[in-house]
Parts: sequence; C-alpha cells; structure tokens
Amino acid sequence: MRPAYLFLAVISVSIIFNSCKQSASKDKDGYKGWAAYAGSKDGSRYSASEDITLQNVANLKEAWVYSSNDKDSSGRTQNQCNPIMVDGMLYGSTPRLKLFSLNAVTGKQNWLFDPASVDTVGRNEPMAYYKVNRGVVYWQDANGGNKRIFYNVGNKVYCIDATLGKPINNFGNGGFIDMTENVGRVIHSIVASTTPGVIYKDVLIMGVRVSESEDAAPAPIRAYDVLTGKLRWSFNTIPHPGEKGYETWENKDAWKSLGGANNWAGMSLDEARGIVYIPTGSIGGDFYGGNRKGQNLYANSLIALDAATGKYIWHFQFVHHDLWDRDLPANPNLVTIKHNGKNVDAVAQITKHGYIFMFDRVTGEPIFPINEKGVPTNGLPGEKPWPTQPIPTLPEPFARQKFTPEDVTDLTPETHKDMMEKYLKVKNRVMFSPPSKEGGWIFPGFDGGGEWGGAAVDQQTKIMYINSSELPWIQLMIDVPKNNTNDHSLAGAGHAIYNQRCITCHGVDLKGNGSTIPALINLQKKLTELQAKNIIDNGRNMMPSFKAIPEGEKKALLTFLLKIPEKEATGSAVRSSTQPIATIVKSALPPAPYTMAGYTRFVDKDGYPGIKPPWGTLNAVDLTSGKLLWKVPLGEYDKLTKKGIPITGTENYGGPLVTKGGLVFIAATKDEKIRAFDKKTGKVVWEAKLPAAGYATPATYEIDGKQYIVIACGGGKIGSKSGDSYVAFSL
Repeated sequence: MRPAYLFLAVISVSIIFNSCKQSASKDKDGYKGWAAYAGSKDGSRYSASEDITLQNVANLKEAWVYSSNDKDSSGRTQNQCNPIMVDGMLYGSTPRLKLFSLNAVTGKQNWLFDPASVDTVGRNEPMAYYKVNRGVVYWQDANGGNKRIFYNVGNKVYCIDATLGKPINNFGNGGFIDMTENVGRVIHSIVASTTPGVIYKDVLIMGVRVSESEDAAPAPIRAYDVLTGKLRWSFNTIPHPGEKGYETWENKDAWKSLGGANNWAGMSLDEARGIVYIPTGSIGGDFYGGNRKGQNLYANSLIALDAATGKYIWHFQFVHHDLWDRDLPANPNLVTIKHNGKNVDAVAQITKHGYIFMFDRVTGEPIFPINEKGVPTNGLPGEKPWPTQPIPTLPEPFARQKFTPEDVTDLTPETHKDMMEKYLKVKNRVMFSPPSKEGGWIFPGFDGGGEWGGAAVDQQTKIMYINSSELPWIQLMIDVPKNNTNDHSLAGAGHAIYNQRCITCHGVDLKGNGSTIPALINLQKKLTELQAKNIIDNGRNMMPSFKAIPEGEKKALLTFLLKIPEKEATGSAVRSSTQPIATIVKSALPPAPYTMAGYTRFVDKDGYPGIKPPWGTLNAVDLTSGKLLWKVPLGEYDKLTKKGIPITGTENYGGPLVTKGGLVFIAATKDEKIRAFDKKTGKVVWEAKLPAAGYATPATYEIDGKQYIVIACGGGKIGSKSGDSYVAFSL
C-alpha cells in the first residue's frame, strides 16, 4: 500500500524522460574523471580508475602541495571543498573563498580570483569571506569555447571565465546571482549558498542555506540560465495556495511567514531522464513547532523535479514535523540494483540518524518497505508532535540507534562515574522523544550519523561506503528568558533581541560552547562597535550574516553586547512597555516561548565522547540485499592507543570516495590523516599525515594513465588547527 505522505505526479514519466540523451557528467571511460561535485552529477563519489590498487597503494606518495596562505591563525577557518578536474585543470576554493585554477599534474597555479577584488564588503571586512564553500560547478558550450565556473560566496553565486579567472560581467547582476532575490517576500535573515548546485543542459539549479530560527527566509529551489543568469523556474518548498502539498498545512498562511525547508546539502541529477533529486532541511524554528503545526511539507524531504521546468514528480518525507534538526545532510546517490529479479534505477538517501532510504527513481516507490512507527507525543505546551516517523526495514542502519546506561563510557572508573551521573540527568532516551525541559538524547548527534560529506557508491558492486560520527548530544529546552519590561533602554531591547536571535548558540550566559562557538562575555574588550557590526552584517567563520535585520535592532543588540552607555531610548529601535518582543524581531509569527539551552556534546573532562567506542566508523552496506557488510573504526586518538585501548575512531567531517582499484579513500578524522581501506574487508592499507585535518571529501582523477588523490586540508572544526593547503598523492 502506498504511504499517505508519498505523492505521485499524474504523468507518464517514462514517456517524457526516456527520449533524453545519456549523462554527460561522466567522461568517455565512465567515472574516470571528477568533473562535478561528488565526482559526477549522480553523486556517486566513485572512480573507475585502477592505477592505484590494493597491490601498490603502499607506494602512494605526496605528488604536490598547493597552499593559498589565507588560513586564520586563530584556528577558526575551514575548507570543506571537494575540487573538480576538467581538461587537466583543477578548480576549487580556499578558506577565504578565493577561486583557483591549478595544473592538476603539478599543482601550479594558473589563476586566482579573489571575491574581495570586486566586492566592497570583502575589502572592508576580509573575515566576511571566511565561510564555507564545498565545491564548484563547471559548464561549457557544445563547441567547448565558452567555459564557465559557478561558485558560491555567501549570498552570491559568481560566474567566472574558466580560462581567464575573471567574472563574466554580462551574467546576472554584473557577474553574479544574488540568492536573496526571487524568494517571494522581504527577508530579515541569512540566505547563502554553501554546497554547489547542478547543471542540466543550460540550466543551473541551486539551493541555499538559511537561518534555522523562526525568522528563517523562504528557500525555493531556483534554476537559472547559465548564459544570462535569468531565473528560469522556481519550486516552493513551502507550498503556496493551489500547489501540491498546500492542503497538508494546518496554517494556510504558513507560506507567508515561515521559512526553511531548504536544500543546503546539494542535489543529484539523473541526466538521462532529466530528473533532479533534492533533499531538504527542516522548517525554521528547529526545536519548537507550535508555530508550524502539521507535517511540514516539503521539509525533511527528498523531492524529485523535472530538471528543465521544476515540475513536481514525487517526494518522500523522512521526518514529519521535525523537532530534532534532522535535515537531510547530503546529496543522494543514484545506483542501478537488481531487485525482485529486475534491474531498478534507484536513488539512495542517507540521514543524520543513521538510515539509508531507497526509492525507485521514476515512481518514488520504496525499494524496501518503510514502516510508520509510533513515537512519543508528550510535547511542550503549545507543541503538537507528529505521532509517527518512517523507519526503513532495509538497508540496515549504519549508526547505532540507542544510547542506554550500558553504553556510557568506561575509559576509567572515575570517568564512568562522572559521565553516568550526567547521563541520568537526561530523562528522555527514546529516539524522536519531543524536546523537553527534562532533556533528551540526540543520538546519533546533531551532526550525524550521516553528514554533508555524503556516501560513496561502487557502481560495479552496488556497495555503499559511509562514515558516521557516534557522539551523543543533549537537547535541553528552556523558557525564553523574559526581559525586564521596565527596561526601555537600548541595552534592554538588545537583551530581548539576543534572547530571540542568539541564545541557542551563545547561551543564556553568553559563554558559547568553547571550541566552535565563542563566548561573548566582555566583548567590548575585544571589538569596537564598528568591528562587531561588521561581523553581524557579514558573518564570521561559521556565523552567518545577519545583515538583513533592521538597523535599529543591530544598534540595540550592540548596545547590550558591548555595554555601550545610552540614554533611555525612544523611537522605533526599541519596544515600549506594552510592545511584545515579537515586534523587535521582524516576523509575522509570535516568538517561540522555548529555546534550546545550547548545542551540547556529551564529552568527558578530556574531551572524549561520553559513550563507549567506536566514536567514528566507516561502514559498507550492500544496497542490493540491504545488509551491513562491515563496520570499522575511523580515526584514532594516539594517547589512548598508546595506553593499550583499541582504536576508538573519532568524530569526523567529510566523506569517502571508492575506486574500481579496490580502495576507499577518506580523511575526515580529527587525527589529521588520510587513509585507504580495502573496500572488501575494511582493513587500513595506507595512511598519510596531513598538514591539517582534511574535513572534506577527497577527489580523484586520471591524467595520462596516472591517478591522483587530492584532499583539502582546512581543519578548523572541533578544536583542530586551521589549514590552507591541498595535498595530492600519486604513485
């Protein structure tokens, strides 16, 4: 029986799409190039190259190193770019989001484009560009004379001449698309792009990152003409009246005020059929849904659209009424498997909670049964959790699904005692328990399970390789602090704004969370008012830009944070004694009464996860049978290994690639290494130390019969030092 949440378009997709020509994302040898993000437009992260094999991988050596020299010395910059290689040229980005072209054999730079050279914001505030860009998109015309690179810098998607390294000024708004445009309404929060889009024929299809709070911008999927930059089509991920899915919303005006349901993780393309597969995140207001009651389509969904027109084909929702930040974290993998005696073109989607869901690419029918499982519904007052959540019967999960008292760390008796006391304070231990003031476990954690590094699929064996972090996080809800209603000063209003916009990350006490979110205590001793405003406007490191919020709000917030002396305020910048806080944050919604106390990893006093190992794993899953074939630790802590503790694995960011030569390559670990695994057994067969942690997915390509493995070494996450180099390896 077809699930109620699966909609099928009433069209004959087989007739419409069978006439389309074969994919151009793979070269004539089939998967030997790396011309697109994730290797090919189908998201495989697979290479048919066999120059490097199990027999010779031990001879793999450093071929070249390219350094951009623009890391942040304080250790907060990152580089998550998966570079591409076209016609002997390697294209990628630096921590400061400069775009480069290198000779893919020697690593010698051909050209470098600095967005600050054409952007006054970049010149005024260099840290504005210390953000994330995970890759670029390449396009050329039929004659090969018009070669373009599309890449993301904050809210802009630049179109760069691939030969000259200069913006193509007759594209879009003088060389770029502004992703804050064509969203349907005035916005007051971040709109930016991190993961590259995908090109179908002459259409560039893009997703965006948006805020995760109640003021999140709408995030339609948009497609642009690759020559002119003009909008070709748009698909609303929060349906408007008359659109499919609109009838499922309890609040019929949700599309006017809510945002999110965005594609930040990338997408995959069946180029032969002209179908693009787009995973989405949750609706804005991550942890309280009293303002968005209902199933929340098309949030947390995989959407199949006609790539040429944006017309809806089918969708599947993985989490109904998400209250746990269970965004779909990576672009899906396209694969053809044998199922019930027939070849089936399938799409496989990984999730943060450690599952793999598989569907027929054309119809959206599940390959393996998916059950709607009853879950707890005892939500906070005003909340209305969805009573069921979909759980696949197969494939088997690649991450542990429970965190019980028996799983609490026992590295030492003292550590076990301390962490058990903390464990018992968190009362809700069942997956999908609604957020509460008693606390609940998010396991796998907010960062997965599966994450943006994605999965690799061997197109010969139909085996998926996926890394996973296995670290519990604590979800604890608190009342949004009430500001003193008698405080009408700018600082008082700024405190209220802080409670609405900043408290989830920086905390009630402004202490942040250590390595990833800085404290704001005594900020006036570190920043001037102008410097702080520049950070609010432009973002910094992983903090997004809040440029769209009204200037009066910024002034009030800065007055509070920097303790600026002010007379009692009048005018529109602050609220009067009768104005609700909702009027400060420009939103059509009432403010959420609850917020999460912070993003809290469950770690011991030494920073090790508070769960028994493994803490990071690499997994092999047979997509034909759905069976987990093997699981091995990924990464190690040298101090623990020297004490005789078996290899534990580490928290990891960035994905794998798999090759026909019998190998899985992956960096991703906190120990700053890249490794090769035997893809049949999971045994480590080679490893090398990197200049900084490779929190990115490696790329591989072959030139003149010689295969190269390239990884961006950006570090900067979870306390790792920052780096600014790419390292290539070859025989």
